[in-house]
Amino acid sequence: MNGPVTLNHTGLAKMGKYSFDPDQAVESSKARGSALRAHFKHCREVCHNIKGMKLPKAKAYLEDVLQFKQAVAFTKFTGGCGRHAQGKLRNAAGSKCRWPQKATKIVLDLLKNAEANAEMKGLDVDELIVKHSQANRAPYQRRRTYRAHGRINPYMASPAHIELVLVKAAEPVAKGESAPVKLSRKQAARLRVTAGGGTA
Repeated sequence: MNGPVTLNHTGLAKMGKYSFDPDQAVESSKARGSALRAHFKHCREVCHNIKGMKLPKAKAYLEDVLQFKQAVAFTKFTGGCGRHAQGKLRNAAGSKCRWPQKATKIVLDLLKNAEANAEMKGLDVDELIVKHSQANRAPYQRRRTYRAHGRINPYMASPAHIELVLVKAAEPVAKGESAPVKLSRKQAARLRVTAGGGTA
């Protein structure tokens, strides 16, 4: 499921580019798929829902979606989208949610691929987070459907390109010492009055 392998001018294989490149110092793992046969709009919503999750949590969530235990919140492509109580668990606007099976299965497979790539690099997979997950439109795949009176209409598929980047969660940085706040004469007087209970 890794990205498209293209040949450069020297005849050597080179991997496709990612739209997000993690810092070299950060341990990371990637996976991508091209022209995947699932609706682009569904893929976009699934990718948006797992962004920022830890890897084990993202995998468990997608497996729950496949079993209709949790829903995918739809935030951008909401035309004709129904409302359901499970949307409240995802804080979905208007409880708009769905359970897109093909898109979820494809993203879950890519997550497992990125996890295997991380294990090959010797990373601790439990500490990885989904830093970047993106779906782009792929070229339409064209078919035709036959209508009344001998007419023909297009019958298009809307596939997607998907890319995922997992990175090691950053250590939280301790808050530094803040500089003392300079008070005006009026503010200092007001503080003296409230602290002392009167003027001396």
